[in-house]
Amino acid sequence: MDNIDVRAYIINNFKEDTEEDIKSSIEESISSKEEDPLIGLGVLFELLWNNSTDEEKNTILKNIKKGM
Repeated sequence: MDNIDVRAYIINNFKEDTEEDIKSSIEESISSKEEDPLIGLGVLFELLWNNSTDEEKNTILKNIKKGM
């Protein structure tokens, strides 16, 4: 992708999706075991993180740690 803002591209692709559509995309990306979807998941994680309270961030971190 030459000079494409990857974040904007991914966000734009999901903009009109329902929560169920986004959930399906996340689950499909995880189950695919491919590395390319990690970019999209990273953008979604960034949105999650930036829109979370400190308490929610602590919960996210605990869940990540628990999964390791």
